[in-house]
Amino acid sequence: MSTVSYVSEKTYWEWSTRGFPEAADVLITTEAPVGEVAPFPGDQTYLITRRVFAMRGKKGLLDNAYLLYTCLSSIVQDELQSRIRGSTVPRVLKTDILGLQIPLPSIEEQKAIAHILGTLDDKIELNRKTNETLEAIAKALFKSWFVDFDPVRAKAKGLPTGLPAEISDLFPDSFEDSELGEIPSGWEVKALDEIAHFLNGLALQKFPPEDGAATLPVIKIAQLKKGDSTGADRCSTAVPSDYVVRDGDMLFSWSGSLAVDIWCGGDGALNQHLFKVTSKTYAKWFFCLWVKHHLPVFQEIAQGKATTMGHIQRHHLSEAKVLIPPPSLLAAMDSAFTALLDRAFGLRRQSKDLGSIRDALLPKLISGEIRIPDAEKMLEEVGV
Repeated sequence: MSTVSYVSEKTYWEWSTRGFPEAADVLITTEAPVGEVAPFPGDQTYLITRRVFAMRGKKGLLDNAYLLYTCLSSIVQDELQSRIRGSTVPRVLKTDILGLQIPLPSIEEQKAIAHILGTLDDKIELNRKTNETLEAIAKALFKSWFVDFDPVRAKAKGLPTGLPAEISDLFPDSFEDSELGEIPSGWEVKALDEIAHFLNGLALQKFPPEDGAATLPVIKIAQLKKGDSTGADRCSTAVPSDYVVRDGDMLFSWSGSLAVDIWCGGDGALNQHLFKVTSKTYAKWFFCLWVKHHLPVFQEIAQGKATTMGHIQRHHLSEAKVLIPPPSLLAAMDSAFTALLDRAFGLRRQSKDLGSIRDALLPKLISGEIRIPDAEKMLEEVGV
């Protein structure tokens, strides 16, 4: 909520002269951008400002959830885009929204359509929350083993580690001095760029799309942040193969908004200001979690640059140090971390597929092209 603006209670009551939004009311933006849609959360008191229009279906005539999905459909979105006025600040008026015509099946059918689409959204949201938990577990486990050295400290005191014996036995029970201070005995210190290869992207305007030829979406920082390449610029498929990004690749934006993610947005081309991070020696979880560990420091370095696009440089990768356990312990760790990473990535791919199904069903259910029993059968087939 750090980016939310707040007003006094007095201002709230003075501005809210036309009624108060309720949970599940449908919000739609009327200006720059036009047509963004969301349900009103209703979890606390909010003030709706100008350029946002709140709608509520008439009881018994229009179901709010159906209204939400109708506003998200191409039926409404295309009509809104056709009514936009203003070149500097695109906008629509209240009359434009009130003048929209939407399909209106029976209230029972509306609820059924909203239930089908909502079931898909609920599963996507559940996957997102599960992923947050998996990422938190991986982060906590990494910190315990590689930063706080909890198993080593426990063994040094003669205490149980709480780990399975086959892993616990591989942790040392003492420390040794290093350039980083005390580290577990037998562990190595290396630079971040020694454990992984950081491939910087290309200036892809040098690979313009050709008429009639296949293209790739250009993956920039914006695409990395939102996790897909919808609406991205395009380039020729003639880019060198090393610069083609595929699902499962780790990307790291080293300029602007520094971020790390495992890409799950389909094939694309790696633009400048992004690293594709790979390793021939170490597992993905290992170098990924080490980059994430150093990310706050990298972000601080970038923010300290007196430029519009703060960034880090190659030498910062060399200065960032990592700890490497002996091969036997690293192999034992691999099973735990790889399972977490694979599970999280699998859920993201599932959510992507479910989102595609929802987006395909949405206009067809609203228009009546697909009937409810057929849509329900599709959900059964994908296990939702």
